[in-house]
Amino acid sequence: MIDMDAETFEALVGDVFDALPDNMVDGLENVAIVIEDRPEDGSLDLLGLYHGVALTHRDQYGFGELPDVISVYREPLLTIVEDEAELREQVHVTLVHEIAHFYGIDDDELHSLGWG
Repeated sequence: MIDMDAETFEALVGDVFDALPDNMVDGLENVAIVIEDRPEDGSLDLLGLYHGVALTHRDQYGFGELPDVISVYREPLLTIVEDEAELREQVHVTLVHEIAHFYGIDDDELHSLGWG
């Protein structure tokens, strides 16, 4: 477990997001990345969550739609790492996992790809 204030954590998540491959993030339209301390239930079990409708399940989507949201949970992530390098790796995995849900990749497929 490491200690990191919310502002520093948010900057780290931004750095990790900015380093993701262009072909992964270029299609993210109308998606907000939100940093929260914990999930709604207060648990430390969930590292991130995609809130929205995957591209593969959209019939019509257009102007005026509220953005989809990818939540990244600070406290759960901080509890599972030993240092900042490990935190960066876990944030990377979490972002890739949640972005994959945006593209319609489910947990089973993510596990088979090694991102579960």
